[in-house]
Amino acid sequence: MKKVTNNGFIYTFGALGGLLFGYDIASVSGAILFIEKQLHLGPWEQGWVVSSVLIGAIIGALATSKFLDTYGRRKLLIWASIIFFIGAITSGFAPNFEILVGTRVVLGIGVGITSALIPAYLHELAPKSMHGAVATMFQLMIMIGILLAYILNYSFAHMYTGWRWMLGFAALPAFILFVGALFLPESPRFLVKIGHTDEAREVLMDTNKHDTKAVDTALSEIEETAKAPVGGWKELFGKGVRPALITGLGVAIFQQVIGSNSVIFYAPTIFTDVGWGVIAALLAHIGIGVVNVAVTVVAMLLMDKVDRKKMLEFGAAGMGLSLIVMYTVLKFDNGSHTAAIVSALALTVYIAFYATTWAPVTWVLIGEVFPLNIRGLGTSLCSATNWLADMVVSLTFPMMLSSWGLDNAFLFYAVICGIAIWVCHSKFLETRGKSLEEIELDLHKASGESVSTDATK
Repeated sequence: MKKVTNNGFIYTFGALGGLLFGYDIASVSGAILFIEKQLHLGPWEQGWVVSSVLIGAIIGALATSKFLDTYGRRKLLIWASIIFFIGAITSGFAPNFEILVGTRVVLGIGVGITSALIPAYLHELAPKSMHGAVATMFQLMIMIGILLAYILNYSFAHMYTGWRWMLGFAALPAFILFVGALFLPESPRFLVKIGHTDEAREVLMDTNKHDTKAVDTALSEIEETAKAPVGGWKELFGKGVRPALITGLGVAIFQQVIGSNSVIFYAPTIFTDVGWGVIAALLAHIGIGVVNVAVTVVAMLLMDKVDRKKMLEFGAAGMGLSLIVMYTVLKFDNGSHTAAIVSALALTVYIAFYATTWAPVTWVLIGEVFPLNIRGLGTSLCSATNWLADMVVSLTFPMMLSSWGLDNAFLFYAVICGIAIWVCHSKFLETRGKSLEEIELDLHKASGESVSTDATK
């Protein structure tokens, strides 16, 4: 089957898994308002319905490392789309709590695969000058998926079986992804590793607009780094890769423990808690989704112009201040109409800061910071860690709300934002403006090693 090497097609369909990713994590945020009543769920069971997709995501992300370096990026994307389709259809028809949780675990496996696969795949196809912007397309698709979920949540809210349509609709984009993936090219890095250098050159020529000099340079760097034998856990946790591992795991954990996905998952619940009606809360959710998409476009424009670390520090500062505003308003004026309005605005600002910085930069760094010979393993571990942190936060957030109250929960996340700024400034690597091979060479130099030395071990 002839592969399409048009850049727009590659980047759009390569990132389409992000739309499914975003839709599946966000659709349950509106659906849970109806699921809890129809299936008679308590707070703990609600937490499991929301977070069960994250269990599957951890499994999918960890499994990706083996298949990514064995079967390639394109085949794995096709498998992920099939898993997405099966998970979406079966969750829409789930008759009870236990089956719903099981089907969402299946769905989560597809989410986990794409989260580990797509950032690396897009990085490996994009020219050096566009790494950040192209990788941010994945996050843009996530935000579009989230917005689509919000719109459909509102559209189906008037139906008794609306939550089933909210969850099952994801089967449609999963099918589109499957068809598109059949025509996508393989990553040139993977092609070089399996000895298909001529095919890798063809892909690089198309993605670099037939710039022979750029292609020769890129191919030479890829061939040099590809000489290193495929690494395992020992290499991943070795001294030479430690700065990359700290950066990858650090962004993966902090992206979740600053509370971001709790807000996305439970925003309608938060809005109803501060006095909004269910329909008004879902409409406000759509407004937040529009803001998310708009600021992610801004992030795409900035990604290759502003240092990654500066974006993360700026984002954490803005999120922390927004959380403090929400804490103050809810602490001293909870229940009033003014409190509801200010809380909604501060919540929107918080999500805007997140969507411009931590949301896209996390996946950009995870996709580019690891050496080629352990990239599959590194991205898989960081993605699985991200989902594990997400699951812990999602499971504990409903109990945190009932025990601490919404105001103190926001204050807790504000403190975490402050810690994130310090860790980012002092521990993370800066990767803007560097090719994947240059980042790898910098790691080897910092540890006193060389690629050629590794290759002869």
